Amino acid sequence: MKFNVSSSKLFSQLQAVSRVINSKNALPILDDVLFDLAGNELRLTASDGETTIRTSVEVEGVEGSGKVASAAKLLLETLKEFSEQPLAFTIDENNFAVNMVSQNGTYSFVGVNGNEYPEMPGAEADAKLVSMPAGVLQSAIEKTIFCTADDELRPVMNGIFFDIAEDKVTMVATDAHRLVRYTNEGVKAGVAASFILPKKPANLLKNLLAKADEDVKVTFGAKNARFEFGNTIVVCRQIEGRFPNYNAVIPQANQNVVTVDRQTLINACKRVAVFANNGTAQLRLALSENQIKISAQDIDFSTSAEETIACDYNGTPMAIGFKAPFLIDLLGSIASADVLLKLADPARAGLILPAENEENEDVLMLLMPMLLND
Repeated sequence: MKFNVSSSKLFSQLQAVSRVINSKNALPILDDVLFDLAGNELRLTASDGETTIRTSVEVEGVEGSGKVASAAKLLLETLKEFSEQPLAFTIDENNFAVNMVSQNGTYSFVGVNGNEYPEMPGAEADAKLVSMPAGVLQSAIEKTIFCTADDELRPVMNGIFFDIAEDKVTMVATDAHRLVRYTNEGVKAGVAASFILPKKPANLLKNLLAKADEDVKVTFGAKNARFEFGNTIVVCRQIEGRFPNYNAVIPQANQNVVTVDRQTLINACKRVAVFANNGTAQLRLALSENQIKISAQDIDFSTSAEETIACDYNGTPMAIGFKAPFLIDLLGSIASADVLLKLADPARAGLILPAENEENEDVLMLLMPMLLND
C-alpha cells in the first residue's frame, strides 16, 4: 500500500497518540503505533494495554489499504528533524517493510502485521453517554488531577471521581491530605451515574483537550470510559471500587473567613517555605485582625523566616499549620484574584475557595492542617 502525507501533520498526530506508550511494555508490539489506511484517512492508534488513543490524518496518493505497526520512537525521532514537506510511504504487504521517501532521502525499516495489534475496546451494552464542552472537561481535569494519590493500597484514590447527576457534573480528587471538588452546573447530563478515571488517561486528556474546541462525548459502562472529540478517541479502563464519601469530610461550619490576595499569599508562602524544615515543610499561619503572619523554622539548621501580609479578617485570632507544597499547589490552581480561607480551629480541615468562580463553576478545596508544636 502507498500514501503521501504532510510531515508536520503526521508528526503532530504521532506525538498526540504516542504519549500513552510506556517505556517498558509487556507486549513488544505496544512499543509501536498502528497505521490503519482506509481511503484518504490514515488512522493512528497507540496503547499501553489499559489506555488506547486513536486519531487520524488526511493522506493523498493512496494505493491499497491495510494495517501495519511501526516503531513509535524511531518515527518520532526521524520526523521531528524534518521541515514541512510531503512524505511518500510504501508498505510491502508481504513482509511489512516500510519505505519512507522525503525530498532529500529514503528511510527504510521493518514493521509488524497490524492485525496482531490489540483491538480498541468497543462500546459496552450498558454504557451511558454524557456530552460536555472540551473546555469544561479540560478545566475540570486541570483543577483536580494534582490532588490524586499514588496509593497502592487504595487504588480508588489514584484517579478523578466523576459524580454525574442529571443537572450537573461533579469531579473530585483527593489524596487524604487535600481534596478538590469541581462542580459545573452548565452540563445537563440527563443521567445519574459515576466512574473513576485513572490519573494517566486524565493527564493525556488534559493535553489533548487543550487544542480542542468541540463537545466531548463521554461514554462509560462498567469497565471502560470512552472520550470522543474531533478525530480523536481515548478509551481507558476505569478504576474499580467505591470512592470515599467526599461530602462527609467537607466541613459545613468553618465560621472564620479570611479574604486575601491570592498572588500575595502564594509569593509570601514560597519565600517563607524556603526556611521550613525539610522533613515537615510546615508553614504557620497566625491570623489576627486584617493580617496574616506567615512563619517557618528549621531548628536543626537554626533558620527561620516570618512575613506579615494584609487581609480582610475579623474572626477569632488563631494559628494553624499547613504543609507548604500542598497549600501552594491549591492556591496556584485557582484563577480568581482573591481567595477565601474558611477555618474552624487549628485541628480541623480548612477550606480554600476562589472569591469569584467561573461561569457555572463551583470549586472547593480542602486541606488538612498540621499539628503545631507551640
